[in-house]
Amino acid sequence: MSAPTLNAEDIRAHRSAAPDARDRDFAERLGISEAALVAAYCGHGVTRIDPNPDAVMSAVQELGEVMALTRNASCVHEKIGVYDNYHPGHHAAMILTEDIDLRIFPRHWQHAFLVERESDGGLRRSVQVFDAAGDAVHKTILRNGSNHAAFTGLVSRLASENQSQDCIFNTRAPDEPAKIATDKVDILRKEWRRLTDTHQFLRLVSRLKMNRLGAYHVAGPAFARKLASNAVSALLTDLQRTETEVMLFVGNPGCIQIHTGALCSLRPMGSWLNVMDPRFNLHLRSEAVSEVWAVHKPRQRGTAISVEAFDAKGALIFQVFGVPKEGRDSRPAFRAIVEGLQEVAA
Repeated sequence: MSAPTLNAEDIRAHRSAAPDARDRDFAERLGISEAALVAAYCGHGVTRIDPNPDAVMSAVQELGEVMALTRNASCVHEKIGVYDNYHPGHHAAMILTEDIDLRIFPRHWQHAFLVERESDGGLRRSVQVFDAAGDAVHKTILRNGSNHAAFTGLVSRLASENQSQDCIFNTRAPDEPAKIATDKVDILRKEWRRLTDTHQFLRLVSRLKMNRLGAYHVAGPAFARKLASNAVSALLTDLQRTETEVMLFVGNPGCIQIHTGALCSLRPMGSWLNVMDPRFNLHLRSEAVSEVWAVHKPRQRGTAISVEAFDAKGALIFQVFGVPKEGRDSRPAFRAIVEGLQEVAA
């Protein structure tokens, strides 16, 4: 574990000199975690609360229409909607609505705060959750039409006894590069063909002492094809052009956020690929994409085809699947788009 290199007063002083910088970028420049930056303002518009997802999800369901934000180092996923239909669980929990669709992994929810901050646009309110290393897991950001009175009630009702401005964080676990067991490749292929549900895949590769990316490297083109570096841009462009509905997953160890629907407004800006739809925004740092794979996994309802992007350290950036719902099955159209994506030259 490591203590902050700066005390809370120092952090606030540095922050006052750069008020417009994004929290994550500013914290990185300062050499602290994002959670340490937020915690430094406890008593100054920030209130520490219980990070347990049961408590946090109960709270955010009172806030009306908000923005749900989940990100990793390379991609930000933002959805407008109302939190509802919470399914608790010790190992995994869920929010399941048409707009906000989350998979929650409670052991990574270690620090949580109610945040009120003045900005040029007025007072901004949010609920922010972080993992043991101080990295953001999930954020709920209030909008003009949100229930701000309910948020004020949460501050007085949920405040923890511990309102310390200092935190001790675990050292961030390194990302795992492709992990391959060359002596088990035949078993991998044999068992892969027998999958009946996509959720069985990670259990399979774990049992064989591999990981997701390692399995893709050795499975062969019947299961996973490595795509060219421009595949992500080509995929998003084709999805926009054809209005093909997809399920787009972005996550981190503590939370996965899913968008289901078409991608209507693609706006590249420099190294960023952006989807700027009315109720869904995606911000992808394209230069961070190191590997892209087209993956086929069998299941009872037919083969699940995905496009998956990884960074140079082996971390998963995003996954995209065709929508399998009855009445608007986009899987044939999605399959055609994926088959047309250029592979890495041999």
